[in-house]
Amino acid sequence: CLNPELPDFLGRIRELGYAVKLDTNGSFPEMLRTVVNQGLVDYVAMDIKNSPEKYAVTSGREYLDLSLIRDSVSMLMQSKADYEFRTTVVEELHEASDFEKIGAWISGCSRYFLQPFTDRNTVPYGNFHSPGEAKMREYLEIVKKQVPCSFLRGIG
Repeated sequence: CLNPELPDFLGRIRELGYAVKLDTNGSFPEMLRTVVNQGLVDYVAMDIKNSPEKYAVTSGREYLDLSLIRDSVSMLMQSKADYEFRTTVVEELHEASDFEKIGAWISGCSRYFLQPFTDRNTVPYGNFHSPGEAKMREYLEIVKKQVPCSFLRGIG
């Protein structure tokens, strides 16, 4: 969504007959709104990094204006677009209360996935870990109270 040529690019892909899935962190709601409203995407997957209070630190920043992220969340939830929200769960960054807050924030969404963190050499910060399966299931049960269409991804 950083590139102003995204709508033209997606249009060319659609003309070739391909379906388009857009992955986004939600930082550019106007571009997201444009491609959704123009019917240029078939599916949108948007990251929900953490509860609002911990969003900046989870994003690797000291401060983050969440208004753009909130705008993208609201826009997707009010649109006719097929979408999902997802959180990559990191042992060192997430706790049960975060999922209560995330659930309240995205209550009414069409689908939400929790997926365990996987360490890679592209991760700029070291020493992060995935919670165990029991903890992932605990977080899922917490969020399901407000977001019944929640699921685990990447768990046996």
